[in-house]
Amino acid sequence: MKRKILNTIKWLSLAVLLFSLVSFANEMFDENTIEVVPVKPVQHHNQVVPTQAEWQKDYQKKEIAKIPFVEKDFVGFKEALAFKESQGKYNRVNTLGYLGKYQFGRSTLRELKINPKGFLNNPLLQEKAFVANLEKNKWILRKEIKHFSGKWINGIKITESGILAAAHLGGAGAVQKFLWSRGRQSMKDAYGTRIEHYLKKFSGYDLSNIQPKKKPDIDLE
Repeated sequence: MKRKILNTIKWLSLAVLLFSLVSFANEMFDENTIEVVPVKPVQHHNQVVPTQAEWQKDYQKKEIAKIPFVEKDFVGFKEALAFKESQGKYNRVNTLGYLGKYQFGRSTLRELKINPKGFLNNPLLQEKAFVANLEKNKWILRKEIKHFSGKWINGIKITESGILAAAHLGGAGAVQKFLWSRGRQSMKDAYGTRIEHYLKKFSGYDLSNIQPKKKPDIDLE
């Protein structure tokens, strides 16, 4: 009987001890009592290994860097349009004979009083031609820009930059027909790109620095 009582006391003591250890462990690992230690870069083979947060930040910077000219301003507009036209290459000639970074037709260059000969080898002239063409189209389409900006046609919000981009694709006359017909008269280029695509893709850029000019001048020097 005495041995039985001693064994019972022994097991009870052991149970109390185990319960105390479990409680102490839970208290140690309570999330509210864990000290937050900032993760620092570690040294590995004489190189600093970045933390996950640093790696993610650097990765995001690289991803953003892949998207050129993300600002919705004139530079963003012209470079986005150039990338669509020629991937931004000054020496590009397409299968229809359109020239340069912005894919000018020879007739458009003649209207701007630019000799197509040597045009591909003159990046500065290409940039000036682009601005001059914008100025001219902005003058031709000044009434349409004022009347239709902010309105919706065929699910597309009409903006000044969209109108000017569409004019670059199909000419000012085609854009006028589209707008005044409320989208019933449209056109597409030889590759099947419709002006609606340019109206939508290049909408919302700030081109307030471009002044409408009936006869824009190009400084050829």
